[in-house]
Amino acid sequence: MKIKLIAYAALFIMVAGCSSVPITNRKQMNLLPESEVRSMAVSEYRSFLSQSKVVNNTENSRELKSVGEKISRGAEKYLSENKMGDRVKNYSWEFNLIDDPTVNAWAMPGGKVVFYAGILPVCQDENGIAVVMGHEIAHAVARHGNERMSQALAAQLGGMALDVALSDKPEQTRQLFLSAYGVGANVAVLLPYSRLHESEADKLGLVFMAVAGYDPREAPAFWKRMQAQSGGGSPPEFLSTHPGDERRIKDLNDYMPKALKHYAPAQQ
Repeated sequence: MKIKLIAYAALFIMVAGCSSVPITNRKQMNLLPESEVRSMAVSEYRSFLSQSKVVNNTENSRELKSVGEKISRGAEKYLSENKMGDRVKNYSWEFNLIDDPTVNAWAMPGGKVVFYAGILPVCQDENGIAVVMGHEIAHAVARHGNERMSQALAAQLGGMALDVALSDKPEQTRQLFLSAYGVGANVAVLLPYSRLHESEADKLGLVFMAVAGYDPREAPAFWKRMQAQSGGGSPPEFLSTHPGDERRIKDLNDYMPKALKHYAPAQQ
């Protein structure tokens, strides 16, 4: 009887935690309450900003915020029109530029986005920023971090609930969280999943930037520049868990006709 109860409980958790990623419709398992994940994200985001050199009131920082606002509105528009608006209902978007030469960018739950100054030369212009911004906003919308955090808690902390993990093993849980969202951490433990997430974020990102009025055909050019950035050595942090460059560019071009259906330059 006890085994049956455990089985029923496990089945309930699987059903309750199962959802579909917008656009790709892939089934995903997010077992953590979004409200808890967003709350933790706000705390960690504030902590990160307080320890970093945030760039404000410059041409680059203003452009970054402008692009972020346009693409986040584009994402919300797409989701609303496809009856998925609740997915970002409680998001409070923030876009910050950090004075750091690292070639990287990342996003936390609830729409907390960071760009490092080192990635801007690779972006080159507003369209390049839009490629990266669309990709990062896609991660947040797709709740990839929740999925990876759920997997990490299951693998390393025995499926412990987030609030219990924070209470019993706060530092280990914090490191799992930072790793799940790629905040300057070694995410090797999650590589089998992250390559799937990166490819998925590419597709969502193309659609979101297109809805916002940015030409998604700029994406392959950006990734060619990123490929050149590695120069045959260690890849930039931003590429550490991404699909191979040639495969990524092929996949982007293959998906381009679908993304272009959403492209309306006059909206920008």
